[in-house]
Order: sequence, then structure tokens, then C-alpha cells
Amino acid sequence: MFGRELSVSRRSFVKASALTTGAFFINTKFSRAMLSNAPASPPTTPWMQPLSFAPWKEPLRGTSPWTDMPDPAAFQRYEEFIPRKYYELTAQEVIGRPHPQLGLSRFSTYDGSAPGPTFIAKCWEPIMVRIKNELPEEIQGFGTPEIITHLHNGNNGPESDGAPWELYAPGHYKDHHYPNFPAGGNINECKGSLWYHDHALDFTAQNTYRGLAGFYIMFDAIDSGNENDPNPDALRLPSGVPNGGNGEDCYDIPLAFADRQFDSNGILTMDPFDFDGAIGDKFLVNGRVNPYFNVKRRKYRFRCVDAGPARYYDFCFSNQMEFQVIANDGNLLPHPVTVRSHSLGAGERFDMVVDFSTLPESTTEVYLVNRLTHSNGRGPNSGRLPVNQSPRILKFVIQPGAVPDPSRVPANLRQLDPLDLTNAVRREWKWTRSNGMWTVNGNLFDEHRIDARITRGRPEIWKFWTPGGWAHPIHFHVEEGRLLSYNRTPINGGVLYGRKDVFALYGGDEMVVGLRYNDWVGKYVMHCHNGVHEDHAMMVMLEIV
Repeated sequence: MFGRELSVSRRSFVKASALTTGAFFINTKFSRAMLSNAPASPPTTPWMQPLSFAPWKEPLRGTSPWTDMPDPAAFQRYEEFIPRKYYELTAQEVIGRPHPQLGLSRFSTYDGSAPGPTFIAKCWEPIMVRIKNELPEEIQGFGTPEIITHLHNGNNGPESDGAPWELYAPGHYKDHHYPNFPAGGNINECKGSLWYHDHALDFTAQNTYRGLAGFYIMFDAIDSGNENDPNPDALRLPSGVPNGGNGEDCYDIPLAFADRQFDSNGILTMDPFDFDGAIGDKFLVNGRVNPYFNVKRRKYRFRCVDAGPARYYDFCFSNQMEFQVIANDGNLLPHPVTVRSHSLGAGERFDMVVDFSTLPESTTEVYLVNRLTHSNGRGPNSGRLPVNQSPRILKFVIQPGAVPDPSRVPANLRQLDPLDLTNAVRREWKWTRSNGMWTVNGNLFDEHRIDARITRGRPEIWKFWTPGGWAHPIHFHVEEGRLLSYNRTPINGGVLYGRKDVFALYGGDEMVVGLRYNDWVGKYVMHCHNGVHEDHAMMVMLEIV
């Protein structure tokens, strides 16, 4: 994360791409071929900066903080979920650098930091968030000054979901009602690791690439965020989410992984004419290039999100140590799963617990590495790199000496209730390339067309598949699904088990997913979470009735 150091959709794409800004971003007189063959980013020395963290987002005082309070009639089920806290979040431009050896770049941020401030929320505690747009009216280079924010994996009415077509300009704001309510009122569906990001129609990839994203972490009576919790039902997982700073004495650590490209002057750049997907050659964690993190010899919980826009990861440690996956897409698994590696597509999340006390005293550092490579944004290359040849992304510096560790990883985490799929409606969704564009069932997205009407409460079974060599991480809003089979193999456990909101297809994959929309009616979207594919029409409209 950097702090402060010192303004489109297809309909306005020509206007935005015509802005040439010299040193700051790409100049559109360059051809796509010249851009795709642009030189590598300037070299940077790794491990120069500590891993840093956004501050917690603090609520406003009082229950009526604004003179123009939101109209309750604008929100579904408002009277059931009257907000207990109110927040203001501001989109604004800052100038910063994600590494001391890079140049100053312009970033779009929430509250002046990237990632944006971390929300600490509680299941069953409704809140209201007013998101203000104070970006410049003209954005230099790429992106748009118009925004709309989506709480990814939030169980919210459509008026607060961040529908891509509801974007608004600088000088305006939008109120989002977040009930923080588990689907169907089922305590076993309380969520944990969410994130929020811009969702502007046609410009999601560019705006998030510029920095419009942040963490939203939820706790409940079971996953309480207190490793010393006296409640006998509490999990007592490693706790302490950092409130800014370098995370010292904190053991519940959010990690946002992203890749970016920089020009010869070290300025952030992106090719908006590459419709395959933006792939960078610098790995950022929480907004910094190749940081390090000091850890003690004890257990840590790491909440990992692939913040995109397009890269897939296969994470493991440089010493090939084991770790435990405890959550998938923000949902605790029924049981921890011990692995040596774990893969993510754009938008996916997982929580892992790493026990550094198991390492010998002679081990003073270990690296998180990525074994997947990309030649372009269409998807990862086949195969995985050997661990000793894989790019190192994050360095863990292990402090000497034993320390107390009251945390634990229980054998049982969150109960997973059966999903009744009796009389389910079956649908098929084909994600592919068509006439140079990304399509779903052969169609480009149309915000005025309903692609499927779904009856609330009725189960559905969806088949996702992609021919050819293209990868598509599929995300549907508001609800979650269960992966029933992967390439015709039933899923009965492991890290892909449980509730998910992103299903990462690799080239040629087929996934069958069961789901049921429980709580709201209205229009939502489903789309590829490769932001560039999404922005180039790989999205569908769902109406819950």
C-alpha cells in the first residue's frame, strides 16, 4: 500500500483513449503491436519495502450522520436490516509509487490508499456506506472518472450491489445498504473474506488496475476474530487484522495479489487495446512490489485474493512447506485441507493458515512463489514451473525464538448444509471467443436484455464450459454455488468443496454448479472476472423474480 504523496464506457472509449499524457500513461498513437511488444518494466530491487496494510474504515458518529439521509423506500427489506453504523468512502486520485525505484504514477483510490481502507464488519450487523466520487473529471491515460462499487460476495439487494450500468460521475455519491446477512438467514452461511472494487461498465479492469479495490472482512460468533475467545464454540483461529502499519503483532493478514506493467520511466501503464487481458511483469502485494513481511514462529492466517485483472496463480512456498486451506472464496470449509500449493483465478480468494513454528531454527526466510506463467491474458500456460524457478512474490523474514501461540486450527470449521437440488432448473453457459469478442452463449452483454429469469428459492444447476485454450474465472453476484463436478469428476471434498462465488475455468474445462437464489429480487450480473474479458462484453444479465 502507498499513501498520498502530493479524472468510460464503450460509449466514451474514444474520448478516454484519446488522452495522451506524455510520461504518465500510454500514448494512443502507438499501435497495438507496438504496445504489446513494449519493453519490460524497469528493474526493481526486491524486498526493499515492508508489507503494508490499509487502515480500518471507521464509522461515522451517530445514527443520522447526514442531512440528506437515504430514503428507506429505496432499499429492499430495509426495515428488517436497519443500519447500525454509517460510513463514508471517497474515490479520489493520488500520486504515488509502489516501489522506490519506480516513477510517480496517478492512481484512482478509495480514501487515498491502494488497497482502500479495510472494513471490519459483523455478520447480522447492517451498515450503510455512502461512496462519494471525488475523482478528477478527466482521467489521464486509461480508466474513467465514473465509478460504481461492487461488494464482491456481498448478500445485498440489487440497488446496493454495484450494477455496472449504475455508474456516476465526479461530484456525486451513491448509498449502499449492506445487511451483512447470511443467505437465507442461515448462520452456517456467514461469510469471512470479502473485497470491494469498482465495477464501471466497460472499464472495470482499468479502474481496478488504477487502484479502486479494498478488503471487507466479516466476523461472527464462531469465526470471531479472537484467538483467545472464551466461547467454547469459537474457532480461535489466528487473529488480529492490521489497522494500517506493517502488521506487527497481527496474525490475521489480508493479502491482495496483483500484477502491473510500468513504462521506461517507471510509470504505471496499461494497453486498453489488448482485449485478451492485461498481464504485467511486476508482482504487487497490498500495492507494493515484492515486499517482505516479518513473522514470528507461530501460526498466521492469510486471507488471499487474486485482485487481477487477468493473471492466474499457483501459490506455494519456496521450501515446499505444507499449509492448511481453511476457507474458499471467503467461506470457511467444513474441515481444513493440508496442501503444498493452491491455485487462484482472478477474483477468487482463499484463507490459509501457515505455522512458522514448524520450521527449523536455521530457517530465517521463506518465499511465497507463483508456479504459473502467462504468455498473454487469455489464460495461463500449461504446466507449472519448478519451485526453484518460480517467481518469488513475497518474502517472509522469520524472527528468532519461540513465542506463545494461543491460536488453533480445529478439525471442524463451518458446517456445510445439504443443498436440495430437487426439481432444479438446468442451464448451460458457454464462455468463448466469437468474432474477436468475448461472449456467453454467443452473445455480447446488453444491459437492456435479460438472459435468464430465475425464480427465487428454486434450485438451479448450471453447466459452465469453455472450448479452446482460453481461461475464464466465472463470478455471479449476490449468491454462491457449490461445485458438483469438475470435468465430469464429482467433487466430494477438498479445497474446491463448499460455497463459492468464482469458478475458475481453464481452457477446455467443464464445471457443473448447484445454487439457489434466496433473499432478493431484481437484476444482477454474471461475468468473467478477467476484467478485460468482462469489459469486452463477457457478461450476462440475470433477473431474480
